[in-house]
Amino acid sequence: MSTHAISDARVMLKRSLRHVTRSLDTIITVTIMPIAFMLLFVYVFGGAIQTGTDNYVNYLLPGILLIAIGSGVAYTSYRLFNDLKSGIFERFHSMPIARPSVLWGHVLTSVVSNAISVAVIVLVALIMGFRSSAGVLAWLAVAGMLVLFTLALTWIAVIAALSAKTQDGAAAFSYPIIFLPFVSSAFVPTDSMPGPVRAFAENQPVTSIVNTIRALFEQQPVSSDIWTALAWCVGVLLVAYVVALAAYRRKIA
Repeated sequence: MSTHAISDARVMLKRSLRHVTRSLDTIITVTIMPIAFMLLFVYVFGGAIQTGTDNYVNYLLPGILLIAIGSGVAYTSYRLFNDLKSGIFERFHSMPIARPSVLWGHVLTSVVSNAISVAVIVLVALIMGFRSSAGVLAWLAVAGMLVLFTLALTWIAVIAALSAKTQDGAAAFSYPIIFLPFVSSAFVPTDSMPGPVRAFAENQPVTSIVNTIRALFEQQPVSSDIWTALAWCVGVLLVAYVVALAAYRRKIA
């Protein structure tokens, strides 16, 4: 992005953040559901789930964070769809601004709002007994992985918003994404799953991301999981970004 485009994206980010601050219920909604899942699994199901660790909230937290992000990006798609339908994009395009900056404003807002949700969930997890021996670098690595994951999903959300016909359709793409952690190593070890389910769980992106974050929290070797997780996040991000820009050009043509 050029300096001009970065400046335009910053302006669009401020505009989009103002909309979010006026409807904090979206962040609250995105945060409450993962916290409810965390409470349910730790205090209701936790005693019956064998994970090889005495602290189930430590095992569970990475998957909960991914569910929160999957829920949060749905609101990005919803907000972008509403902007498209309101006609505000036509007004923006009549101004001397970089056109992709309109999309980047929504994308960066997604990163900020999801970071707030993740921070709140981590605080609740600490109250519930989550503990990590990770140092500063490990925490920064976790943050970087979550930002990459957020960016990848948000650009998918942009595609959904540009392609949808209704508000519900704009957000519906997130349902399979929210479901993926349930068929991964997020809640139980994949060793306990039946053959076909285990094969899917071990070869879908959420498992490698969850395993990487869990290892970083525990200061354990991340093995090849980190490269698999990075490949998934970066690959999906690049493909979604290219497709989203192409869909955007068609939409405004």
